[in-house]
Amino acid sequence: MKNKIIIHTDGGSRGNPGPAAIGAVIEGDLTGKKEFGEYIGETTNNEAEYRAVIFALKKTKSLLGSDKSKDSSLEFFLDSELVVKQLNKEYKLKDKNIQNFFIEIWNLTFDFGGVSFRYVPREENTEADRVVNQVLDREGNKLF
Repeated sequence: MKNKIIIHTDGGSRGNPGPAAIGAVIEGDLTGKKEFGEYIGETTNNEAEYRAVIFALKKTKSLLGSDKSKDSSLEFFLDSELVVKQLNKEYKLKDKNIQNFFIEIWNLTFDFGGVSFRYVPREENTEADRVVNQVLDREGNKLF
């Protein structure tokens, strides 16, 4: 039986492009509930959303280890409909940078038993959004 893990990710920049951060909330029987965030420098909202997914895939694998990762099914929830449609191959990727992120995500998904991406409205992604804003607030205070 597969272990199911729910992951909420968000990426955001203040300005587009601007100072950006990523956040992930990972929850499952083997992981408990964990929150992670990271400042990623100046970038666009779209790039931050992709980098949040990459970050969460890598974090989840490190939490589970290789063996348990293969037996785990990951369900991602993002509030970026564009990114979800791109990851689900409904929309084409025109930007070279985004194509590279897509390829990295695609390769990382092979470490798991299954990975799916779903769109949720922003109101249903508040925890990941809060993590992003906490990181940006903390970084903003360092700049002054």
